[in-house]
Amino acid sequence: MGFFSRGNTSEVRQYVGIWYTKDPNTIVWVANRDKPVLDSTGVMTVEADGNFKVLNKNATVYFSTAAVGAPLTALKLLDTGNAILINVSSGRILWQSFETPTDMFIPGMIMGTNTTLTSWKSINDPGSGSFKFQLEPGTHRYSIMNGSMAYLWKSGKFTDSFDENQMSSNAMNLLSNATTQRVTGNMSNGNLSYYAISVVDLSSRLVMDHLGKLQYLCWSEATRQWDLEWEEPKDACSFYRVCGLFGMCTGNNDSLCTCLPGFEPISPDDYKHGCKRTTEICDKGTKDTFIKRPMISMDDTTVPIHNTDDESECIKECLGNCNCLAYSYSPRKEGGMWDSSRENKHGCWFWDTEPINLKGKGTHNISFRVSESKKGTISLSPKQVLAISVVVSALVLSLFCGISYICYKRLVNRRNNNQDNVEFQSHNARTHIHELLHLDHSKEDDREGPDVPYFELESIIAATNDFSEENRLGQGGFGPVYKGKLTGGQEIAVKRLSSLSGQGLQEFKNEVSLISRLQHRNLVRLLGYCIRGEEKMLLYEYMPNRSLDLFIFDRTLCASLDWKMRFNIIMGIARGLNYLHHDSRLRIIHRDLKTSNVLLDEDMNPKISDFGLAKIVEGKDIEDITSRVVGTFGYMSPEYALGGLFSIKSDAFSFGVVLLEIVSGKKNTGFYESQTSLLGHAWSLWIEDRPFDLLDQKLMKSYNSSEVLKCISVGLLCVQGDPDDRPTMTNVVMMLGGDMATLPNPKEPAFVSRRDHVSSSSSSSSKQDSQTKNMLTITELVGR
Repeated sequence: MGFFSRGNTSEVRQYVGIWYTKDPNTIVWVANRDKPVLDSTGVMTVEADGNFKVLNKNATVYFSTAAVGAPLTALKLLDTGNAILINVSSGRILWQSFETPTDMFIPGMIMGTNTTLTSWKSINDPGSGSFKFQLEPGTHRYSIMNGSMAYLWKSGKFTDSFDENQMSSNAMNLLSNATTQRVTGNMSNGNLSYYAISVVDLSSRLVMDHLGKLQYLCWSEATRQWDLEWEEPKDACSFYRVCGLFGMCTGNNDSLCTCLPGFEPISPDDYKHGCKRTTEICDKGTKDTFIKRPMISMDDTTVPIHNTDDESECIKECLGNCNCLAYSYSPRKEGGMWDSSRENKHGCWFWDTEPINLKGKGTHNISFRVSESKKGTISLSPKQVLAISVVVSALVLSLFCGISYICYKRLVNRRNNNQDNVEFQSHNARTHIHELLHLDHSKEDDREGPDVPYFELESIIAATNDFSEENRLGQGGFGPVYKGKLTGGQEIAVKRLSSLSGQGLQEFKNEVSLISRLQHRNLVRLLGYCIRGEEKMLLYEYMPNRSLDLFIFDRTLCASLDWKMRFNIIMGIARGLNYLHHDSRLRIIHRDLKTSNVLLDEDMNPKISDFGLAKIVEGKDIEDITSRVVGTFGYMSPEYALGGLFSIKSDAFSFGVVLLEIVSGKKNTGFYESQTSLLGHAWSLWIEDRPFDLLDQKLMKSYNSSEVLKCISVGLLCVQGDPDDRPTMTNVVMMLGGDMATLPNPKEPAFVSRRDHVSSSSSSSSKQDSQTKNMLTITELVGR
């Protein structure tokens, strides 16, 4: 607990907060979040009146507790992360930070009826933001609000007994090792009823993110990172009332919402404002009936139950009450949502309020009440039936001929044009991506397609000022990258794939299908995608410091990266790769790791990007082979460059090259003394016992000798010629965080040129080897 500041602003802004020892960047609680100390004279103190305060040199109060009449007090920070103000003589707690959470809920806190989590304004501004998470007054459900009125998301309902089966989507239920109970506590603010949570595992937290996401994260000792377990709203259909009353959310981009049969949109051609009945129910001139919609979900309102074994009784009872708008029948001993969540009760459930939050996938079989005239019960004469049959048959035949002609034309076009691009232009963008991605490599939660939103081209044009040159961030082999700002103020980076790019449809598919399934702080976050004709664009979180290569290879900018920063970047890249290889639900080999594909956020944290060439290997497999070698020379392993064999050890090789480049500040493809690569130069210095000569001269005042030596050793272990000799990324993370004495001696790297003293026969052999297709050489492995 103490003072902290965030961001790299020139203005001094000091806050008092509590953070994890294992992760100082994660702030648990902030005292003066809306009133920072604007100079470096701030102090924390317990004043003579017994209150804990934050002051500056002028005695200006930036934060104060409200402990009345307790002059003998002390401030104590508990192992739970709770700061308490106690009466020294009695030990009574007068104030505690757990009673006034900021944006985070951690084990040991009590979520009372008046407790609110309020987001930060931004990632670097802990001031009270726009989003709030709280127990909705007068209800048994939690909600996320934007401002004071607009609901963004609501949890499922739960009862006072906290039956876990009824707490679907309830944030409190998803603290994995928790048991939830209702208790009464005597706190400093009176005798109140609370929803309390007791947790065995303290390495979890719930945070109201500054972007409006409620996130549940767990600490991983293996990666020393917070892993995202879930977040809400998780998709477009998770937003509260996204389709209004009687509107059903389908998840499709072109038609996110639709109306139930017997209903029409309130606003013409816009279903998002909800739907209205085309004919009123309970009208004396018509009869009512029901339209059943199987396997959907809807807002779980409080409804009475009627025990029965006959669904006809449900229909009769609902039709007898004009307030009854829908019913669901749960038969005896069939299981399902109603049996499990209602203590195995069976029978009828009724809705007497307009349904909201209808979704196309769920566990309910719900019958909605409509006017019988909307069911199409019209009496026709035999002649009318015959006439209609003839007309319908003719229409079907014409439609069949038309579809056949269109299919024939498409077949011809596919033979004359690029098949992938034609397919992309002929279907709805998101639906077609779902078909093209072939998401059969994981389980059922992956079958719904990419979990990232689709953006309209017009919105991207507006965000980038029509792809203006002033917004252009850079140029890659795939095409240009532009900075943009969405209407909500969020900054983005737009990768615009050029039609002349070496990366095409397959790479685009990789990006959308892979990154949308990966969640790690050292992997770049994909925010969305867009397809329009020949245009294919990917939207990423904006990285203000751009790519790593711009810093380490620039003799001016590299001075801003001291050794501590570089070591943190090395560790971050290692953890990100380890997640891809071992900890994510898909085993992914990146195949194109290089310094230009490592992006840096505003705090210089590294994020691996560009998954266009990445490959998924099935199950426990760790390697595969390809006939198409793609990647960047200088970072490719020998077995991949020369034989097309790639594995997790190929990525380890690339990581070793990147590590040595970070340490030395030099590119691997340069010429160093008698060596043709940085790897050869590093190996020469290693065997000559001059490893520190490899170090970037800009680091001479800041480097840690043991860490530098350890990094060079690990880098050389990663670039060994034989893949079996290279460590896995799990071992790399452990070695970088461990003791130098435990590291094995590296063998000679791959792609090392012959020295002058090598025998003529070896030189001849090397000469021959250099005449390969890729103009690369592989030397014999020689132990140190």
